[in-house]
Amino acid sequence: MGNPEEAHVPEEQRLGPVLRRREQVQPGTTDQRLLDTEGDSEWVHTDPWRVMRIQSEFVEGFGALAELPSAISVFGSARSPVGGADYEAGVQIGKALVEAGFAVITGGGPGAMEAANKGAREAKGVSVGLGIELPFESGLNPHVDIGVNFRYFFVRKTMFVKYAQGFVVLPGGLGTLDELFEALTLVQTGKVTRFPIVLFGTAYWSGLVDWLRDTVVAQGKASERDLLLFHVTDSVEEAVTLVTKEVGR
Repeated sequence: MGNPEEAHVPEEQRLGPVLRRREQVQPGTTDQRLLDTEGDSEWVHTDPWRVMRIQSEFVEGFGALAELPSAISVFGSARSPVGGADYEAGVQIGKALVEAGFAVITGGGPGAMEAANKGAREAKGVSVGLGIELPFESGLNPHVDIGVNFRYFFVRKTMFVKYAQGFVVLPGGLGTLDELFEALTLVQTGKVTRFPIVLFGTAYWSGLVDWLRDTVVAQGKASERDLLLFHVTDSVEEAVTLVTKEVGR
């Protein structure tokens, strides 16, 4: 038998659904690369492997949350201090949502997220935290009863939307705004069945609402009816009433 290293390199190579020709032909076989213990570990950082990680995150998330009762996602700043007005509002909103028959889903972090989880836990409801892998995050807060950590923001966002019947948005920063506009866009474009979006804190959100109305809508970048996609309130009771009414509870 000849030396394998001297074997003829084919002009065309089929690797599953992938076709490689000429200089793109890879040496060896897929099984050979799989079973080769002397290779480096760079393969775990390749895009095909990331697809498997992404798939596994969806599977784990769906499995963990599939049997949740009706739920509301609560967004808000991780920087809201314990005992502050936003934190206390989050606690009361978490409690009120549980008393209205909902589970509470947050990003699982500190601040307003921790507050809503705390309120849900104190009301003896289901308290869910969907965390994200970030350099400065310290993990899920202690009031989370069901927690899932994600590597990828887009997988986490899918879980927020798929397993919630509505959103309550406390004052927050860029992450909160990202989640808010993601929800607004999905509702506006009809990608999801309409569900309620409540902004809590009129003083905080009024500037954004004014800009949407006086600039975005005024210049024809959005429709006047898009301003009806959300509600703004300072009342915990009204916030819960709005999400309850719109989901038919």
